[in-house]
Amino acid sequence: MIRRFAPARPAYLRVVRANAWYDLVVTAGFATPWTLALVHDVLSWAGDSLGLGVTPELDLMQTLYANLMGSVVVIWATLRVVRPLAVHGLFDGVARTLFATWMAYALAHGAPRWLWLFFVVEAALAVVELGPWLLHRTPWPGGGRPGTADDHLLGAAGR
Repeated sequence: MIRRFAPARPAYLRVVRANAWYDLVVTAGFATPWTLALVHDVLSWAGDSLGLGVTPELDLMQTLYANLMGSVVVIWATLRVVRPLAVHGLFDGVARTLFATWMAYALAHGAPRWLWLFFVVEAALAVVELGPWLLHRTPWPGGGRPGTADDHLLGAAGR
């Protein structure tokens, strides 16, 4: 039997929305080639100035993947700002866990040390979003799923 928990709506939905705002601020610059070039230069300058390493020069494929990632994260964050649901926090927590995992992989293979800052934030936000789901597990009433009549349990009510 799969057990799920809908975290306390008001406080948890504020966390989901706040994390979405963080994502918008941090990721919007990755969404276009022009803004990515600016973000790249700032990160490289800051890393060099602080002795944490410079960012490797961008090539076409790195730009493409950064723009794809930035575009998807901006849309995903906008959804969570406009209509946060508890289940969005669950999925976002899983995504943050994956992001932190790939950042750890990059750091282990020589990525600039400034990436630690983003790694720590991603890992911390993953814990904040996943913690309520892992700590307070109760059965899902009636075996319902998100998007069904039980959607109100995930925070869709009161929007």
